[in-house]
Amino acid sequence: MPLPSEPTRSFTNTKSAQADKELLFKAILCALIGLGVLISPYFIVSPGMQGIVAKSSLVGWFALALGLGFGLSYLRRLMRSRH
Repeated sequence: MPLPSEPTRSFTNTKSAQADKELLFKAILCALIGLGVLISPYFIVSPGMQGIVAKSSLVGWFALALGLGFGLSYLRRLMRSRH
């Protein structure tokens, strides 16, 4: 009985790799938005606009925490796939 032929597809799951890339993109984007909201009041000249953006600091902290959470989830997936 002959041996089966070699597989033509790679062993990596393309849907999983795409999901990992999207998770990394979400992590970077959320972290950048959070940092932008938290840092922007120091660079805005108009006092009225500066106050409005400063009042939304809770949104900035939430976006930063969400970005860090997505980043940790991405790293956990990356470490699992390497073993």
